[in-house]
Amino acid sequence: MEYGKIVSVTGLPGLFELVSSKNDGAIVRSLEDKSTKFVSSRIHNFSHLESIEIYTVRDNVNLVDVFTAMGSHSDKLPDGKDASLVKKYFEKVFPDLDFERVYTSDMKKIVKWYSILKAADVEIKLREFEEEAEEAPTEEVAEKPAKKAKKEEVEAEEKPKTAKKKAETAEEAGEEKEEKPKKKAAPKAKKEEAEGEEKPKAAPKKKAAPAAEKGEKAEKKPKK
Repeated sequence: MEYGKIVSVTGLPGLFELVSSKNDGAIVRSLEDKSTKFVSSRIHNFSHLESIEIYTVRDNVNLVDVFTAMGSHSDKLPDGKDASLVKKYFEKVFPDLDFERVYTSDMKKIVKWYSILKAADVEIKLREFEEEAEEAPTEEVAEKPAKKAKKEEVEAEEKPKTAKKKAETAEEAGEEKEEKPKKKAAPKAKKEEAEGEEKPKAAPKKKAAPAAEKGEKAEKKPKK
């Protein structure tokens, strides 16, 4: 039986093995009478023994450390009903215990739990969670430089094509620049020809005739 599967249930005495979990509770098996039953999570709370910590005068320790000290000590377990004997027992077995924050009822519970675990032949040991190291695939690492080299080759091939396109674009732009002045010059010449044709029409010879007629009329008036 694994220590990591042992739980305590609020409102129920003793310890239980967690058989299976459900959304609304769990199926547990008693370590004392081996009876199996369903316990609702709406009514009871579950606590894994391996997750319980105990107050000390220094840093908190896991409950396993206290159980280990109890197993290695030569003194017998005290009577759980006698509070003074229980306290004296832990003062010898685990003197670093913070007796101001760890109550006598807690110490009695620890003694009872240890007795149940030993009777059920449970190995008091925390589970070891080993993280599997991820090995980098050698094939993918070898392929990456090759892909990079191909990319550089493609870029090298594209550079001459790009330069060629730029040269062709520059030549086309030069041809367009040379053609544009010729197109502009033609309308200018036509405009000058049109102006040259219009200038003779604007000569003031026709206006001189009325002036001469006026002069003749002016000369005729004195004769009267």
